[in-house]
Amino acid sequence: MRYLIDNFPYVLSLIGQHLVMSGLSLAIALVIALPIGIVCARVARLRNLVLGILGVIYTIPSLSLFVLLIPFTGLGLRPAVIALVAYAQLVLVRNVVVGLTGIDPAIVEAARGMGMTAAQRLWRVELPLALPIILAGVRVAMLSIIAIGTIAAFINAGGLGLLLFDGVRSSNPEKIIAGAVAVSALAISANGILWLIEQRVFQATRGVTGTKN
Repeated sequence: MRYLIDNFPYVLSLIGQHLVMSGLSLAIALVIALPIGIVCARVARLRNLVLGILGVIYTIPSLSLFVLLIPFTGLGLRPAVIALVAYAQLVLVRNVVVGLTGIDPAIVEAARGMGMTAAQRLWRVELPLALPIILAGVRVAMLSIIAIGTIAAFINAGGLGLLLFDGVRSSNPEKIIAGAVAVSALAISANGILWLIEQRVFQATRGVTGTKN
């Protein structure tokens, strides 16, 4: 802990790098996962195939994937973001599918009876109702990205993993402990913030649909 206190500005800069890497990866992953999840929810034949492929990607060891990307992207932030986006797809797509397919068909039919188009039903009814489950996936994906992102320091992507790798290389337990504490604090903070947002959205959705405990 002494290293963390004595070198707090440096650790804070690494936290900033980790946040940029994690936030950018999550944003790109969401942009990709949302349309894929919507299509999979609509076309059942594609669902198992797409989720199966994403499951295979998720099982690839993170360090191996980082190294495989280096010949095509070089070192740095780019291969780290690509790998983190790929790892986040399984959780995000699956939760989009579960959220959309779990909506009461009667609600969708009522929206159709009101004259809403398919696009209007999706954006005004289905996605808002599926949002709590989608946000739960976002929370899990973010924690996964923060954790796997520590390994990205191996390919010069920066972040808190630098403390862990430097600590191991120099046999400095203070650096290792500082890195572990900083990563844990970042993950716990992100989880808490996203959980609060998730609960607010859940309560709002429950109020709209009139669901009671």
